[in-house]
Amino acid sequence: PIVASFFDRPTGSLQYVFHDPETMKGAIVDPVWNFCPKAGRTWTEDADRILDHVRRTGIEVAWILDTHPHADHFTAAVYLSEQLGGMPRGIGAKVTEVQRLWREIYHDDTLPQDGAPWDRLFADGDEFTVGTIPVRVMLSPGHTLASVTYIAGDAAFVHDTLMVPGSGSSRADFPGGDAGQLWDSIRAILELPADTRLFVGHDYPAQDDPPRFMATVAEQRLTNEHVKDGVQKPEFVARRKARDKTLALPAQMLHALQVNLRGGRLPAPESDTRSYFKVPANYFDRPSKG
Repeated sequence: PIVASFFDRPTGSLQYVFHDPETMKGAIVDPVWNFCPKAGRTWTEDADRILDHVRRTGIEVAWILDTHPHADHFTAAVYLSEQLGGMPRGIGAKVTEVQRLWREIYHDDTLPQDGAPWDRLFADGDEFTVGTIPVRVMLSPGHTLASVTYIAGDAAFVHDTLMVPGSGSSRADFPGGDAGQLWDSIRAILELPADTRLFVGHDYPAQDDPPRFMATVAEQRLTNEHVKDGVQKPEFVARRKARDKTLALPAQMLHALQVNLRGGRLPAPESDTRSYFKVPANYFDRPSKG
């Protein structure tokens, strides 16, 4: 596929549109719905850039895909689906387990737990096509227990497992995360053909630098200090756990999961027509960043 990347600098989030040049069918992966936690304000700058791209390029969007319920940004999947005439939205089937976990954390009986907010819940090994391009779904837990990788031809959208080689791997300390599972998921990804392009979920460049968003399997296996050939699982797990202990929570996390576990919708409006977030006090022992 042809892949276009879009960067949300405040959250370090990478968003993608890939398409089949033969049929011009395409898919959107991990779109961002902008949010300011200090003001409680949402807007659609990032999603509108994606809309401009698909309309200008002539891409017919077939799917809007999330790799997992994000903790650092709101998903714009619902907004983009509405703007594109009701395009189907998909996520990994184990999202229901994440919904149940966070339903307890939030003590919120209105949070769904059956995956109903999405049009398709993908199981490990599921396949579909985007134009003539085959797409395979690989369960890739560790960062979250519901994370999936979408393998589209020679491109794989590996979400928050790997980062670009100089940055290593992503954290595994959120509820339901597991460093050992993350290692196993990464090694499975690195068994893909050496020339497979791995598109990552995040980068955090200096203010004036562009993001890095892709490296091949071969590049990751040769140069990624966290997971390159020769590194063993116990070493990775110890390093990942030590690093995670130093990390603050993402600034949007306690807001974002209330939206993302609803498929990209705010909590139901109350009698004054406004939506409100519910934040558990003193559940987490670390401050948020920013």
